[in-house]
Amino acid sequence: MDRWAPHVTVACVIERDGRYLMVEERDKFSGEMVFNQPAGHLEDGETLMQAALRETLEETGWRVQLTGVLGIAVHRAPTNNNTYCRTTFLATPLARVDGAVLDPDIHAVHWLDYDEILARSARMRSPIALAVIERHRRGICHPLDLIHNT
Repeated sequence: MDRWAPHVTVACVIERDGRYLMVEERDKFSGEMVFNQPAGHLEDGETLMQAALRETLEETGWRVQLTGVLGIAVHRAPTNNNTYCRTTFLATPLARVDGAVLDPDIHAVHWLDYDEILARSARMRSPIALAVIERHRRGICHPLDLIHNT
């Protein structure tokens, strides 16, 4: 008997001077170019925070410091019918890593202001991508110790 389980994912909202770090990538299921925060799947043996730091570096070439939790969302993707449980962190950029090699799925990395993101809202990977930016703009953020490991 198959057991249902959601895909556990993480993402980071990274803001600097009114601009957000976004990735442009090809959606594996639809084939379309979409925008998202740096995000990806939790790997075996990782904490959610470790996964968020790793995915951000792999997808953007930026080292960041996690500063809070914007939220946890559950989303069923219409393109593949998978359910994702996504924890989104707020982070501060620390440094761009010289010579960083990005994941092959990443087409480009952009610093976009809110209006530029709104103009691309129809091309967001999921509704969560814009929703977490809206949460950040409203000042919603929880402390990192909301998440603990046992």
